[in-house]
Amino acid sequence: MSPAALMRLQMQMAVMAMEASAVIWMRMMGMAGTWNVAAGENARMVREKQLAFVKSAQEASRAAMGGRNVAAAALRPVRRKTRSNVVRLAKRGPKLR
Repeated sequence: MSPAALMRLQMQMAVMAMEASAVIWMRMMGMAGTWNVAAGENARMVREKQLAFVKSAQEASRAAMGGRNVAAAALRPVRRKTRSNVVRLAKRGPKLR
């Protein structure tokens, strides 16, 4: 792996970690009643992880068979989910009353 590809992967992993942290924070605030979350948010957070990890394993397998970067391929579905969760939960915002 080239140094540039390694740097891109490192940055993607760092962004994913920050997004995951923000999602955890918003969901915890939702459980505490201070953030607007949908009624099925708790079930969704369990279900989506299973699907993201299955997709991650599939992409990693495809990358390995194709001689591509396995780590980058495995990260892509997880990062896609954390990004969409941050956007979705941030739009709902805090409960102000």
